[in-house]
This record gives sequence, structure tokens and C-alpha cells, in this order.
Amino acid sequence: MTEGPGPLEPVTEQWQRALAIVAHPDDLEFGAAAAVARWTAQGKHVVYCLVTSGEAGIDGMPPTRARQVREQEQRASAALVGVDTVEFLGLPDGILEYGVPLRRELAAVVRRHRPEIVITNNFRDTWDGAYALNQADHIATGRAVLDAVRDAGNRWIFPEQLADGVEPWGGVRQVWAASSPLAAHGVDVTDTFDRGVASLRAHDAYLAGLGDGSFDAEEFLEGLGRPAGARLGARYGTAFEVFHFDLW
Repeated sequence: MTEGPGPLEPVTEQWQRALAIVAHPDDLEFGAAAAVARWTAQGKHVVYCLVTSGEAGIDGMPPTRARQVREQEQRASAALVGVDTVEFLGLPDGILEYGVPLRRELAAVVRRHRPEIVITNNFRDTWDGAYALNQADHIATGRAVLDAVRDAGNRWIFPEQLADGVEPWGGVRQVWAASSPLAAHGVDVTDTFDRGVASLRAHDAYLAGLGDGSFDAEEFLEGLGRPAGARLGARYGTAFEVFHFDLW
């Protein structure tokens, strides 16, 4: 008989500043927003950085209009979990490429905000470790996040950024990838689960275009939150794959 996944180790909460970098509006809400709500309620400061504006994500809406709608929805969604700084880098949705240009963009964001923790989405090839394929933008962004965190601390990489008071930043301790199939850490979000659901529902125009329009945000997040919670000994949890940068 095959054993299920083991317990999740709680992530550290001994920090004050986090930066969340993901590819699209809604990426954080599909799993991690309830955790963000927990941390902002503790008085921690979290900034959102969206690499694209998700303009290619609504089939029945032209990209120029979708960009406006999705940025508005993301700002409203972030506010529901206590995040008031939301940045959009404006890179093209659907065709992000891992490489030096993306690393350069993200290193600049890390240097500007100087976080202790960086949060991103699962960037493994699949969501389940087997068949549920991940999307190319998620993979490119997550890989670039790991490298950009290291780049940000090296003054000889992208030195043109070091002007007008900007300095290298090597203070990121860990990068957390939400909902990774290799997650071994997590956080109890039982008390903030409803805020996570509300933040996903705020992406109304996007969700209306999914499938036949009957997508249920609460049902979906329960499907993620209950298994993670069980591994934490809680009702609901959010799982993360943790990458350590404080061990250099």
C-alpha cells in the first residue's frame, strides 16, 4: 500500500517584509491569498508584483480591455487580504521566456522592495507531480525568481540598476513556491480561509470565462486547503516548497 504525503513543517513566520512575484493576476488567489491574509493580520508587510497583466486570459475580451479589467480586479483582490502595494511589470501575457531579460526585471523589483521572504507560484512541470501540466508563464517566472533573488545580492550583476540610492539586496532568506507538488512546508489558514475565497471571487470577469461559467471559488480552494490542512493538523492549510537562501 502506497503511503500518502507526510506532514508539512510550518514555515517560519519570523519576518516582516515579503514580496510576492507571480506571472498573472489571480495566480496568488488560486491558493496563497489566505496565507497572505494571515500574515498581514500579524502586521507583516506584503507587496504584490505581477509580471503580466493577464491580458490574454479572457477569450471573449480584447487584450487592451482585459488588461484594464484584470489589473482592477487584482488590486481589489489584494486589498481584501491586506495588500495595498500592487505592481504590474507589463510583460506580454502567455509568452514569457526564462532568461536574462526576465531575471533583470525581477532583480530590480527585489532590490527596490528588499524583502526577507519572496513568494511565487509552483513552477514545476506539473501541479500534481504526474499529469496536470503547469503553464509556461508560471514555469518561466518561478525559475527566474530563484535566479533574480541571487542576482539582486550581487553588485556586479545588472550594475546599471544601482543608481539613485538603489543598493544590492542579499537579505532574502527563503523563496516559497505555493502549491508545488514537492511542498514540504505549509501554514494554517483556517482563520483566514474565507478572506482567501473572497480574494479569488474578486476576479469576477476572469472566473466568468472559465469553462461553462460555473466555477465555484470556495469549492476549488477547499480542494486545495483541506489536504494541506490535514498535513498540518488543521482544517485548512497552504502548502509551499521552500528554497533556502540564508544558507549561502
